[in-house]
Amino acid sequence: MSTADQLGFAADLEEMCKFCEGQGMRVVEDAAGKRTAVPCVCRAQRRTRRVLNLARIPRRYEHCTLDSFEPNFGEGSHRSLSTALRNARKFVDGYPLMNDGAGLLLTGAIGVGKTHLAVGILQALVDERGATGLFYDYRELLKQVQNSYNSRVAATELEVLAPVFDAEVLVLDEIGASKPTDWVWDTVAHILNTRYNDKRTTIITTNYANLPPLGMAVGEDSQRPTRVVREETLGDRIGERMRSRLQEMCIVVEMQGEDFRQKVKKASFA
Repeated sequence: MSTADQLGFAADLEEMCKFCEGQGMRVVEDAAGKRTAVPCVCRAQRRTRRVLNLARIPRRYEHCTLDSFEPNFGEGSHRSLSTALRNARKFVDGYPLMNDGAGLLLTGAIGVGKTHLAVGILQALVDERGATGLFYDYRELLKQVQNSYNSRVAATELEVLAPVFDAEVLVLDEIGASKPTDWVWDTVAHILNTRYNDKRTTIITTNYANLPPLGMAVGEDSQRPTRVVREETLGDRIGERMRSRLQEMCIVVEMQGEDFRQKVKKASFA
């Protein structure tokens, strides 16, 4: 039995179903008195737990659901957060037929709830739509790929990336957070192009504005560099070619508001 199966089995033992006592089937009787064995509701619940155990959602975000997302919290709330939540719910309700492989690109400043919403979508897709998925922090994924080049590490680059390529739904958190280099750009391109070509759903969060690189003009004169003073953009961090690819494979959802963590979640001693 694999580690994942052991985790699921242990969870099942801890919460033995009172209806079927762990059998997965229960007997029901119709109006005519005919008794029939039907799947118990706990089977779907156990399946959801097993899939989420395999999804690599960090413990810090395990509680994040669409129901627990608070778009109207405090004076600094912004209507874009309510819109983002509606778009998230619409995305889940339409999956997979209405999405046809399209994903979401959640953009916004630090602390507005992008990761919460992304994890909430993943959990809802698993629970409500029967999907499977995988969560990866962008920087951690790149580090694992780099470590695979070490001959003392058992996993190869392909072995690291295969689950990322094959995941039905991939949450890639904080894309653009690593220092941009040619290697980073090539690796990001490999991941995004593979999932794009296979029409697999990717949910991405980023702290960078979904704009071309600094110095690139927008409009008729876009072929001529223009000096613009502004903060780094997503195009700066992953390259304009991949930023453009994200436009094709993801619906952009902009989220604005105050940093929730700065306002409420400050660490303190009891």
